[in-house]
Amino acid sequence: MYEIPFNSPYFTGNELVYLQDAQKRGRLSSNGEYTRKCQHFFESRYGFERVFLTHSCTQALEMAALVLDLGPGDEVILPSYAYVSTANAFALRGCSLVFADSRPDFPAIDETKIEDLISPRTRALVIVHYGGMSCNMEKIIELSIKHDIYLIEDAAAAIDAYYLDSNGEEIPLGSMGHMATFSFHETKNISCGEGGMLVLNDVSFIDRAEHIWSRGTNRKSYERGLSAAYQWVSIGSAFAPSEINAAWLWAQLEQIEHIKNKRKIIWDWYDEHLEALFENFGIKRPTIPEFVRQNYHLYYLTCTGLEQRQDLIEFLQSRGVLAVFHYQCLHLSPFFREQYQGEPLYEAEKFQNTLLRLPLFVDLDRNQLQGLIQGGK
Repeated sequence: MYEIPFNSPYFTGNELVYLQDAQKRGRLSSNGEYTRKCQHFFESRYGFERVFLTHSCTQALEMAALVLDLGPGDEVILPSYAYVSTANAFALRGCSLVFADSRPDFPAIDETKIEDLISPRTRALVIVHYGGMSCNMEKIIELSIKHDIYLIEDAAAAIDAYYLDSNGEEIPLGSMGHMATFSFHETKNISCGEGGMLVLNDVSFIDRAEHIWSRGTNRKSYERGLSAAYQWVSIGSAFAPSEINAAWLWAQLEQIEHIKNKRKIIWDWYDEHLEALFENFGIKRPTIPEFVRQNYHLYYLTCTGLEQRQDLIEFLQSRGVLAVFHYQCLHLSPFFREQYQGEPLYEAEKFQNTLLRLPLFVDLDRNQLQGLIQGGK
């Protein structure tokens, strides 16, 4: 056990109240009152056209691949420095995966390297807003339109984060692609243990998504009185989570501003205090591009190499602080490396070997953390 764990899920105090209320309403399966409240929250707050809660962001990505009817022969471009779910959702459909490099200054996809990867078989571009921090969206949207390819925002960690466009407008992450996916895993700012969400910003996909979300049935149109019978009309699966998850999530959403503000205090403390601690070792603080308006999901350092990062991990562990590295490049993974035929992805591999994430959660005690790092046990 560590005195400072890497993560500790936040408890608002209303989660159990809403669970009891859901039970009293007599419905704990999917698509009840709390599911509707959560979905309406996102649609009204961020202007998303339609939202579907799912069991996880992984499922939301899989659902996106089904909605777009992607399959063998289709190419999907995505970053190599990403979680395996981003790739798995499309590999499961038999798509060919085309991996892109990261920016030199930041772990997100390098928007200048995408166009050379587009071919006549490219159907979709999946970008990942790393750690709730935006990709450079205007160039990416331009490429999506120019080449007529679907744009999917993997916004797993990007709840209540924004992109600052060239006109100075803050645009919610998840609202710019044809679709977007979010996570409510316990490591995320807003959580319900396990949970996710598919966002549709193109209304032409809504009917198909409703069928897929409802196990391939016309349940939604039947409930609206638009169909005479409840029937199997499409492929689909049990993507909708229970009211138990939705009730827990609603308690978190009520506190979204408080949670973000508390995390910002910790993020700012790191940024103000760590340079002096590590400046003589070549360890760097995050570089945040000017177009990013983040949600303070994570704080990372970049070390000079693998050996230094491991030394820093062990140093922090000896002080009772758990810090962890992040993604391993997907193009170099045991599953994919024999298939990969592209160029070396130097920047993604750099972040694989040098990036280290520090603990960041709402109830983190900064005084305790400082005492452990500077004074030891």
